[in-house]
Amino acid sequence: MALDLLAFGPHPDDLEIGMGGTIALHAGNGHQVGLCDLTAGEMGTNGTPAERLEEAELAKNALGALWRENLHWPDRGIGKDPAHLDQAIAFIRLHRPRVVAVPYWTDRHPDHGAASEVLTEAVFNAGLRRYAATGDPWRADWICYYFINDAAEPSFLIDVSAAYERKRVALGCYGTQFEMARPGTAATRLNTPIFRQLIESRDAQFGARAGVRWAEGFVVREPIVRPTLFKGL
Repeated sequence: MALDLLAFGPHPDDLEIGMGGTIALHAGNGHQVGLCDLTAGEMGTNGTPAERLEEAELAKNALGALWRENLHWPDRGIGKDPAHLDQAIAFIRLHRPRVVAVPYWTDRHPDHGAASEVLTEAVFNAGLRRYAATGDPWRADWICYYFINDAAEPSFLIDVSAAYERKRVALGCYGTQFEMARPGTAATRLNTPIFRQLIESRDAQFGARAGVRWAEGFVVREPIVRPTLFKGL
């Protein structure tokens, strides 16, 4: 089945942090949405890979996506194996998405920038007829970049007010990352209330700039064509 939206995340929970509302909005509107995590987050301070995969599946259900897969690339090794590029190309060619969403290229976490680089190349190469990778060539309409930790000036905003509660539910599925409930859990940047506040303050600020309650920001590298100068058309 060809997808309307294929969203890639470096680790389980990155998609929810950066564009969970957008995923839920598109899925709720009947679009075909697939999710792909590159790693199982095995280098994370808390949670086992098995636990994180279980949490990711719960979050997928909360967001309403069709499916979620994991490429099982090594955490902190994204793009370091030349085979990663061809695996990503084959994945894109298999699922034939109209739009591909990947992390913004500048971020405090090196894995996020590495994921952006290899996936940007994969989206381009997937459309090359003479590029020797598995599958028939497929060129997505465009690639959109979402923010995980850091934010730049977005090219556009998506009003996710109607889907924001589903984003909150999906984030809540990651108890190993965002809660201090279990004995032996180490304190991290993620499992303090301030981190959830940071996510929501960013989404609220984007929303306020657009005159809506909640919004998520995206960057594209090409000009956006509008039919008229009239706002809302």
